[in-house]
Amino acid sequence: MSRELYIAAASSWLPARMTLDEAESAGLVERSRVWNTGIESVCVSPDKSAPEMAVLAARDALERAGSGAQDLDLMLHACAYHQGHDMWPSASYIQQFSGGGTCPAMEVRQMSNGGMAALELAAGYLLADDRAAALITTADRFCLPGFDRWRSDPSTVCGDGATAVVLSTRAGFAELRGLATVSDPELERGGRGDRFSDAPLARGGPVDLNPNSDSLVRELGLEGLLRRIEAGQREAFDRACVQADVKLSDIDWFVLPNLGRTRMRAQYFDPFGIDPQRSTWAWGRQVGHLGAGDQFAGLAHLIAADSLKPGQTCVLASVGAGFTWTVGVLEIVAGP
Repeated sequence: MSRELYIAAASSWLPARMTLDEAESAGLVERSRVWNTGIESVCVSPDKSAPEMAVLAARDALERAGSGAQDLDLMLHACAYHQGHDMWPSASYIQQFSGGGTCPAMEVRQMSNGGMAALELAAGYLLADDRAAALITTADRFCLPGFDRWRSDPSTVCGDGATAVVLSTRAGFAELRGLATVSDPELERGGRGDRFSDAPLARGGPVDLNPNSDSLVRELGLEGLLRRIEAGQREAFDRACVQADVKLSDIDWFVLPNLGRTRMRAQYFDPFGIDPQRSTWAWGRQVGHLGAGDQFAGLAHLIAADSLKPGQTCVLASVGAGFTWTVGVLEIVAGP
């Protein structure tokens, strides 16, 4: 990248976990339905909304970065699902209760790639006019009656939680060496049905993404769809690695989406030769898919586990329905 960008802080706020055994005992899911995902537990928020969780993550990230609202030039909030109110600017709420300030605060919607897409938007905004810092948050709460975390998305079990990162042009523990996004909009139909509705959940809830996914598989064939998904992710990897002047085989850590085991093997481990032990998979199967926040939460987890050492490289890789793929390459330059 032409100028330096740093991650000054990364934080997450995750509620207590519900194990698969507990969910089955409560009648929320049949084990036979999700056993192949390899998910052992998911984070479940019994009462806190997504924006309320985002505020908690934002406050912690700002404190870790030693920043206040007056230091921010931009605040972006990414999410994939309902934020608690209709026709409401959740980013402004998060800005108000995480410290205020008067910088632009906006919501980003790009499904599971929302957090990383927001990172790229913030990077461009900061570099465009020598601005100092941006706060990026993500948060989702996947709950009934609108969304069934165990059934709504095939092969993926969703968890609740929030994340926050502070992006800086001044200093931080990790330098953002490469950042790239790739789109394949011809795959967007995998996230919708044939007819447009007049209101949210007009066809009744909970959301069921199975028919939409099945339709795309019938159109392209499973192998054809997997090739398209792999090609988009590979291009994003290649672009980011070229920017960072590194090879994928040299990366020390991979922060990947918290998808089910079958998808992880098909989309990451097998095609790119990624060792699961060098990824966040062991942790991700304990918290579930956090919507737009897997990458920032995974980075925060590696920090908390003291896994990142100066001189190491870490990739943040993301994919979202639409389809879009974003990859960021970090070089750890200081102790987090």
